[in-house]
Amino acid sequence: MSASVDDASSNLSLVLALLTLSPILLMPAYAVLAVQTRELTIINMWAGQLLSEALNLVLKRTIKQERPVGVYLTFIAIKPMSGYGFPSSHSQYMGFFAAFLTCHLYYRHRFSPTGWTFLDQLWRFLVYFGIMAWSIVVAYSRYHTPHQVIWGFGIGVVAGIVHYIVTELLPAQRPQSVYGQARRALLANPVSTWLQIRDGWALWPDGGRELEWKQWRAEWNKRSDSTAKRAD
Repeated sequence: MSASVDDASSNLSLVLALLTLSPILLMPAYAVLAVQTRELTIINMWAGQLLSEALNLVLKRTIKQERPVGVYLTFIAIKPMSGYGFPSSHSQYMGFFAAFLTCHLYYRHRFSPTGWTFLDQLWRFLVYFGIMAWSIVVAYSRYHTPHQVIWGFGIGVVAGIVHYIVTELLPAQRPQSVYGQARRALLANPVSTWLQIRDGWALWPDGGRELEWKQWRAEWNKRSDSTAKRAD
């Protein structure tokens, strides 16, 4: 990826440039979350993202459609780039990311309720809207024709939905199917046990986040009380 900001003094140019570069930050984010949480869903999403990138490479080498020449996006001048342009890899990347994450938040994840149905629904809507808006802005901040961008984003969305259904939704809804058995095998083998891989959403609607916080809070309160007693 190669991009330069037309007007270095423009805050909008800086924001758009950072949005353009944001997909690069997702890979280390995947790695950190995978190591920290050991969640199978996060590892699976990361693996699916890499498979989507491999699919994009195959499609580009097969179709061999060139990138546009002399195109300038609003506020950002894109320098000429090598390689084929169809489908847009960054659009496909963000399409997969948005589709998989939205499916997971809709089908399996549950946020902590506020006690107000309207606020709960509003929060979910804002999360979905934020994911899609970010993905679309990044997708259209690339050195590609609209045709290459739209197809890239569409392929990514389809890949994300299919990957989520096959590897997450079907195993959860049909645990005795081949999909459910394969997921259990991924969790029950000695290597996964040694690595402490887990599936938090199989047990808790929020993946165990609230339970972990309560355990931390209880231990923190206990140590705080102990420290206070020693101070007295």
